[in-house]
Amino acid sequence: MDTRQIDTVIEKYGANPSETIGILMDVQEKESYLPKEVLEHISNKLGVPVTHLYRIATFYEALSLKPTGRHQIHVCMGTACHVRGAQKILDKLERDLGIKAGETTPDLEIGLKTVNCVGACALGPLAVLDGEYHGSINTTKANKLLKKLGRKVEETEETETE
Repeated sequence: MDTRQIDTVIEKYGANPSETIGILMDVQEKESYLPKEVLEHISNKLGVPVTHLYRIATFYEALSLKPTGRHQIHVCMGTACHVRGAQKILDKLERDLGIKAGETTPDLEIGLKTVNCVGACALGPLAVLDGEYHGSINTTKANKLLKKLGRKVEETEETETE
C-alpha cells in the first residue's frame, strides 16, 4: 500500500487520533495486515507515538501485525464445538495446510485461527471460511473447504452422516 492510499484513509477520519482504530481497520482491510512502515507513517500523520499504535494493534484481535492470508479459516473452540470434535478438525486443517493455528501459509493465501466462540453452538463443531459458517463440520467437509481453496488434502476414512 502506498502512502497516498494511507493518507486517503487518514483524511477520511479527519486525521483525528481518536479515530485510530477505524484508521487501522481500514488500512488493514487493504493491506491484510499492518506492516511496521505503515504504522510509522500513520504515527507521523496523526502525531501519536508508534508505540501507541502497536498497543492498539496487539490488543484488538481484529488487527494483525503479521500477514493474515487472503482467505481466513476460523475454527470455533468454544465448549459446544470442542466436545463435538473441533480439535480433530483443527488438527486436520493444520496438517493439510502445513501451519499451526495463528499462522498463515507461506504463499499468504490462507490464515488459520481458533476462536473461543462464534455464537452458533447448535451448529458445532463449526468452521468459518471468509465469514461463511460451515456447521457440523467433520473431516470430509473440511476436505471440501480445502479443495474449494485449491488445496490438496489428506483423505480420511470418516463416514459422513447428514
